[in-house]
Amino acid sequence: MPAPAPAQTASPDAAIPVPSTIPGSIIRASEQAGELPDAVQTLTSLTAADARFDVERLMNILRDKRHEGWVLAAYPDPKTGQPLIGAGFSLDLPERIHLQRDPLNSHPFLEPSSAELWRAAGLQPARLDAILGEFHDRLDAWDKKGFRRQIWSLEPQITEEDANALLRVGIVQAIYNAKAYCRNFDRLTASQQMAMTQLVYQMGVNLEQFSTFLGLINRSNGNGPDESALARADAHYWKSVQLSLVQSQWARLYRDRAKAVIAMLDPNYGMNPSGAEHSVSRVLRPTRTRHAHGATLRKASYTTRQHGAAAKKRSARTRKN
Repeated sequence: MPAPAPAQTASPDAAIPVPSTIPGSIIRASEQAGELPDAVQTLTSLTAADARFDVERLMNILRDKRHEGWVLAAYPDPKTGQPLIGAGFSLDLPERIHLQRDPLNSHPFLEPSSAELWRAAGLQPARLDAILGEFHDRLDAWDKKGFRRQIWSLEPQITEEDANALLRVGIVQAIYNAKAYCRNFDRLTASQQMAMTQLVYQMGVNLEQFSTFLGLINRSNGNGPDESALARADAHYWKSVQLSLVQSQWARLYRDRAKAVIAMLDPNYGMNPSGAEHSVSRVLRPTRTRHAHGATLRKASYTTRQHGAAAKKRSARTRKN
């Protein structure tokens, strides 16, 4: 079978064959004994028609091994200390109620528990219990900082195939919830759909806080009933959508990741991905580096010493007089 041409993977808008079902290997969950939870049945029933972009391409982006994004053993989240595995899959989240507050969007949210997502990925519940037990033993012995120093020396607790299945089911959930956040999701370009899905995957329920962005992305700007009308909306509109994210704390803290995601919202992204990213980079404020922070502290310390020396001289002149 001939290898695909490199040009086919250059953009999420490229015409890349997609599997008949988005979940792919997670469909094996249906073969497990016992009745499947409603959330699992929903996730395993989605098809390729539910998204325009290539799911495998998004998987490649999210499992980038240059960063802490692909660990085959449970490790603590740097902020919360909660257990993660693979490409940041949460291992102990409970099922949550996520109300649909948009009266013009009838699509519901789906927030199953980690155990249900684990099962949707076709993995055995007993394995999850064992991994969580070992995680908490290590956390008690090492504390969060010590645990994180051990990340790259941990023995794998799941296989590459398992991690891919968990990542895929997480993307499927993100696609499902992206439709609940964005009433125009089906009218977006492939790259715009991928951007929305990444935002949901990375932020989860916290995306609710991006009210300006959600208000803009849900505004009707199309001219007619055809599904590409929104994507053809005027350039000023899409610049406003992008700017609402550029000004967020998320974009400042995760600059490189944010630059790529925000650029995908450009309706012309597929024609010039690097140009779209460059345009975003020009307006995205750089993160404050530790070196710059240290230089500021040194400058402040030097200024304090200068002021202190001047004060001593003034005091000495006063005593002489």
